[in-house]
Amino acid sequence: MAQVCKICGKGPQTGNNVSHSHKKSRRRWLPNLQRVRVMIDGTPMRIRVCTTCIKSDRIVKAA
Repeated sequence: MAQVCKICGKGPQTGNNVSHSHKKSRRRWLPNLQRVRVMIDGTPMRIRVCTTCIKSDRIVKAA
C-alpha cells in the first residue's frame, strides 16, 4: 500500500543516516498516516490521511 496522503499528497522522503564515523546509508522518513472515515460527496469512506490534514480540518469526519 502506498504511503501517500489522499488529501495533500505527502509521501516518503529520503536521505542519509549518518554515523559517528560519518559513514552514510540511505533511509526514509514516512509521513504519519492514519485511516480515517471521512465524508466524500455525501458518502462515508475510509482513506489514509496525514495527521497534518486531520489537525488543520482539511477533512470532514464521518460519524
